[in-house]
Amino acid sequence: MAILVDTDTKILVQGITGDFGSRHARASLDYGTRLVAGVTPGKGGQVFEHGAHRVPVFDSVAEAARQTGATVSVLFVPPPFAADSILEGVDAGLDLVVAITEGIPVMDMMRVKAAMAGKKTRLIGPNCPGLVTPGTGENSHGGCRIGIAPGYIHRRGHVGVVSRSGTLTYEAVWQLSQRGLGQSTCVGIGGDPINGTSHLDVLKLFNDDPETEAIIIIGEIGGEAEEQAAQWAGEHCKKPMAAFIAGATAPPGRRMGHAGAIVSGGKGTAQGKIAALEAAGIAVAKSPATMADTLIAAMKARG
Repeated sequence: MAILVDTDTKILVQGITGDFGSRHARASLDYGTRLVAGVTPGKGGQVFEHGAHRVPVFDSVAEAARQTGATVSVLFVPPPFAADSILEGVDAGLDLVVAITEGIPVMDMMRVKAAMAGKKTRLIGPNCPGLVTPGTGENSHGGCRIGIAPGYIHRRGHVGVVSRSGTLTYEAVWQLSQRGLGQSTCVGIGGDPINGTSHLDVLKLFNDDPETEAIIIIGEIGGEAEEQAAQWAGEHCKKPMAAFIAGATAPPGRRMGHAGAIVSGGKGTAQGKIAALEAAGIAVAKSPATMADTLIAAMKARG
């Protein structure tokens, strides 16, 4: 089953005519993703061509969804316009909007969160690599790749991956694939302080997904999302889990990379997150190089 998206999901790309959007639209088409539309205001009527693919371009998300049946949008839109682009997908009634854009102003995201309250649309990101549900073809082609993740490292299987870090997502996936463990769905939720979908949100979806048999959760310093996920997992999730927390050596009060990765007020430390995960019975990798091995050990321990 996977979560959020599958091989039948119809995708539209906001910003498909830009350099970044077009590059990753081509990569998604090559992967086998059902990319059915592009959206760039003022360029409606154009066609995005890639090999045998001819993807129509529309002026608005609402029109694109109405004409093609797309239910998911991924946006490669510059930061000043990204918030309105997210809300355009919400207003169109999409099931999911994936915001790849980095550097969206915090005030803009506060406005987005307020406007999305009570709406059906789920937001992943911003400042995220997106998500991948691998296919069953050679090199997992025929799946659904949304965003910027390298599709070739994935393989179809039963491990769910959720992460704040794009790079560590790829590392975990590569390790799993090299050890013969495929993935159900891999979700990069992004590292911004205000985002749409949390570790806990994805963890609940994995817990309910019969295809997902084990889970890797990757976090980093800042905020309390990992602690909240750990508490819930300790009480409700019976599937084998492994975790890694980045930023253990980061000095308190200094921003490290992601906008959300900052320790302040004694909260959000790597040590606190690791303690919460271990208290919930989740195996914590000491190094990013051992994420897959830590999960394998946890799976064996569960029998």
